[in-house]
Formats: sequence, structure tokens, C-alpha cells
Amino acid sequence: MKAYTYIRKGHFALTDKPRPQIQDPRDAVVKLTLGSICSSDLHIRHGSVPRAVPGITVGHEMVGIVEDTGEAVRNFKPGDRVTVNVETFCGECFFCRNGYVNNCTDPNGGWALGCRINGGQAEYVRVPYADQGLDRIPDNVTDEQALLVGDVLATGFWAARISEISRDDTVLIIGAGPTGICTLLCVMLKQPARIIVCEQSAERQDFVRDHYPSVEVVSPSECLDYIASTCERGGADVVIEVAGADDTFELAWRAARPNAIVTVVALYDKPQTLPLPQMYGKNLTFKTGGVDGCDCAEILSLIERGLIDTTPLITHRVSLENIDEGYRIFENREDGVIKVAVTF
Repeated sequence: MKAYTYIRKGHFALTDKPRPQIQDPRDAVVKLTLGSICSSDLHIRHGSVPRAVPGITVGHEMVGIVEDTGEAVRNFKPGDRVTVNVETFCGECFFCRNGYVNNCTDPNGGWALGCRINGGQAEYVRVPYADQGLDRIPDNVTDEQALLVGDVLATGFWAARISEISRDDTVLIIGAGPTGICTLLCVMLKQPARIIVCEQSAERQDFVRDHYPSVEVVSPSECLDYIASTCERGGADVVIEVAGADDTFELAWRAARPNAIVTVVALYDKPQTLPLPQMYGKNLTFKTGGVDGCDCAEILSLIERGLIDTTPLITHRVSLENIDEGYRIFENREDGVIKVAVTF
């Protein structure tokens, strides 16, 4: 089968690999119908994910049809249409039992697919711990509607959940890329008093204005002055940092009011500075780290009920054979791209 492969830093290539087989009774093999290109894939190519293993098939956001299951898989059978979770988790260790599936103690726990084991920019993928790593797609939900569930939508849902948003809050979201807009959709479910999105790209600013007219939009250069002049408590009540640019972490804590929550879900290419003397007295609460993707069934239910719609985010499509072009468009942010879907 064809598989898009991490060769070395700076180089991916479409290669031929054997179709994956069941290796453990808890495995499933999924024939993929739709995948996507994610910013984390770019981080691997740039060499900023040290855990990534050269030779692995990249890709960790995908939907498909179960082709085969190990004898210990109880919840799925061949023919089931499923989303695949970005994370591999056993469901039994301390962290899994407490909902912290990103920190599963299994050797392949956490973000493994497309990073440490073969992922989903291929015709087939093997999913370890399939009973935890798959979720059945409701019959009236399309593949396109479900595509982002296993990664960026799970990230946005998790970010909104841990940010303790209340109805009278002003929430600032920094970044309007795919994860930022998924975060916006999940924050909207909380119905805060105000939502402000900070984004550098004029095209992405326009995307937010066109699709979510109740949301306020501001550029990074204007953000602190805008927050200071429009937030009566001296800053945003909740700040969610999704952009991961060189200066967005500092922007996040400066834009927060005293005693605010600052949630960081961005993946940075370099270390960030925590200037405790300057922020002393703001009494901020920071929440950081990778997504705990344990809410996918609930997210699919919200999609089925019409409460979340990510299909406007899928702005471009490429075939697996033409995936290099998809990466070029996505990395260069060409033609108003938000998310590139890969067809098989």
C-alpha cells in the first residue's frame, strides 16, 4: 500500500509498505476513507518532535471502515464506520482511569499514531487498543463531519472543558488556525458573555467574521490595547493559547486579568519564558499540555445533534498520491486554507 513516510528531518515521501496486520488481540485494522494534514505533522517534518521515529507513516487524524479486529476487541466489528483517536491508551492504568489518557503508561500510550507507530496518511492503519482508540460514527454523520473528531476537535473540546468557562466570562482565543477554530466552536457551547479571537492572518480573520459573526476579531498588534479598553476587569477572564508562535505565550498571560485561567494547548518549536517577577501578583492559573482525547463519543453526539459543525474548515482536498501538494498549500497558508483533507 502507499504510505506517506517520515524519512528524516525535513523530508517526507510517499513509499510502498505492507498492509498492516493484527499484532495484538486488542488491535483493529481500519481501511481509511478520509484523513487530514495537521500542524503536528509539520512539527515532525521540522524536527521539533524528538519522539517521532524515522520510517513511520505520518498522519493521526482520520476516519475509515473497520477491516479486521483482534479476538479481544469487543466493541467493534468489520464494516463499522469509525473515527480514530489521536491517542493510544489502555484504559486501565491510573492515568486512563482518571481521564488523563494522554499520559497512558503503556509503551505506546499517548500520541503514538503517526509519531512512534505507523499512522493514517496511508490506505490502512493498525489501531492498538481499538476498543478505546475507535469511536463509531453515527449513521447520519458524514465522514467529513467526523474527520476532525479524533484530534483538533478533541483538542478544542478538552481546552474548553478545562478552562472553567462561565456565562459572564470574556474568553480570548489566540490563534484561528484549525485547532483555534475548533476551540472556538467548543467555547461557543459554553455560551460565555464575549469571545474574542486574536489572529495575525487577514484571511483567517475574515473566515471567523464570515462564519461566526458574534465573535470579536483582533490582530496581535492590537490585542492588548483592545483587551485593556473593552474588558472591565483589566483583561480576559479566560485565555486559551492555540497559536504557538514566538510571542503568543507572552501575549496570553499579559492579556489575562488577575486571577484568570490561561490554558496553553499550543505546541511550540522552542522553549518559552515564564517571567515570574513581571507576572507576580496577577495570581494566574496555567493549564498546559497535550489533549486528553477521551471525549470523542460525546463530540460525535454533539455533531449528530447539530451543535458542532467543522465542515467549513475543510477548505481543500488532495488525493494520497498528491499529498505533497496538500502539504505545500497547508504549510504556506495558500488560497485561504484552513484544513486539507486527504482522500484514499
